[in-house]
Amino acid sequence: MKCPYCGSSDNKVLDSRNSDESNAIRRRRECLACSKRFTTFEAIENTPILVIKSDGTRQAFDVDKLKRGILRACEKRPISMAQVDIVISNIQKQIQNSLEQEISSKDLGEMVMERLKVLDDVAYVRFASVYRKFADITHFVTFLEEFQKNGGDNLNK
Repeated sequence: MKCPYCGSSDNKVLDSRNSDESNAIRRRRECLACSKRFTTFEAIENTPILVIKSDGTRQAFDVDKLKRGILRACEKRPISMAQVDIVISNIQKQIQNSLEQEISSKDLGEMVMERLKVLDDVAYVRFASVYRKFADITHFVTFLEEFQKNGGDNLNK
């Protein structure tokens, strides 16, 4: 860290504190060359993630949009907001840990379906009915029969 007054990179940290609801660290520093004090902030750099839609367009990953879709699937089901938040948090972590800057909407949908299948069968089927865009009722019935036959296992083909 360079001193804003003299440009020297020799300084020491006098005090460190959390700021902005612990999303950043505030550091009070003293320059060893000119003895002036200054404050720096250290924060995690968030790389924007883009979602590649089925038509090839790209849009920024929107956690609120993801949450709305999951909540719609979980509507009138015995699923708490805490459970939904855990699902969303796990998906965000998986995306960020992949170190990729882009994710296909197909992969994102599969991540949601994988977690909803464990959480609640009805929410899983509801999400799948929108996500898989069934052409007609026969495709939907086939999906449901396969789901029942496999006990919910290996349906993400």
